[in-house]
Amino acid sequence: MKKLLAALTVALLATVSIGAHAKDWSTIRFGVDASYPPFESKGADGKLVGFDIDLGNEICKRVGAKCVWIENDFDGMIPALKAKKFDGVLSSMSMTPQRAEQIAFSDKLFNTPTRLVAKKGSGLLPTADSLKGKTVGVEQGTIQETYAKTYWEPKGTKVVPYQNQDQVYADLISGRLDAALQDAVQAEQGFLKTPRGTGFDFAGKDLVDVKILGNGAGIGMRKEDADLKAKVDKAIADMIKDGTYKKIEQKYFDFDVYGG
Repeated sequence: MKKLLAALTVALLATVSIGAHAKDWSTIRFGVDASYPPFESKGADGKLVGFDIDLGNEICKRVGAKCVWIENDFDGMIPALKAKKFDGVLSSMSMTPQRAEQIAFSDKLFNTPTRLVAKKGSGLLPTADSLKGKTVGVEQGTIQETYAKTYWEPKGTKVVPYQNQDQVYADLISGRLDAALQDAVQAEQGFLKTPRGTGFDFAGKDLVDVKILGNGAGIGMRKEDADLKAKVDKAIADMIKDGTYKKIEQKYFDFDVYGG
């Protein structure tokens, strides 16, 4: 009898163990910071819209999953992902070596540059010398914050982090900031081409630093969820191959954001 009970216990534990490791991806929860148009923002009706949102919904469709979007401040994305608040970060997150130590990334979704924005005629440049004594706004937790604090802050630039990008632009407009550092495409389409961006322009050229700024944006996932990464990567590859990616891209941009 004891042997039978022992055998049943082992079998039950094995079943529980298998069940614990089997992931059901019929629902995929994506974390998003909805303050970054045209990648992710809220429409007039309160619904999430943007390039990343469309890409995510298409990926879910291809893997046969329901997409659930969970709003989260950008600087808390990786801790929330690791705490299983959601299954992936789909919010224009650049793939950097530092982040890759903590989480896994999907294949590349797009690759856009980083640029400084300031008042027209300011003469400012994205260099430590030019920005000495100036105040630069960044979104907290971004690669732009890391870049500014690494290269500019030690040389006398005041770097001010904000919870979201809308707050950065609000203080830039009010004059509390001399400049703002962010994704160039977001700055152009989400600010410079809008009425509130009147009187502002890019200051200097694209910044290049693969170690800090990364080499493109992807979907952040937990390292243990290799099965989800495989499904997502296949969906991305298929979207690019069959032209769906290009159709979604053309809805938002008249240029290539995928990059080389």
